[in-house]
Amino acid sequence: MKLQQNQVWKKGAEFIRITRLERFEVAYKAMADLETREGEHHVLSKKEFCRLLHGAKLQEPEKELKPEQEP
Repeated sequence: MKLQQNQVWKKGAEFIRITRLERFEVAYKAMADLETREGEHHVLSKKEFCRLLHGAKLQEPEKELKPEQEP
């Protein structure tokens, strides 16, 4: 699995969203509820972040609804 910015992972009861992805460092936000978007920001090395994600599941991105185009 390739890490990408704005991916949301679920580990236990916690959601983890990647906010900044660099070569050796990952900034993420840990949230208890996706709707409120309240949580704490953290920064880890990429290696430590991958260890944190061990056993987590990637959440499907929300599909954007495109308005129907009229002819």
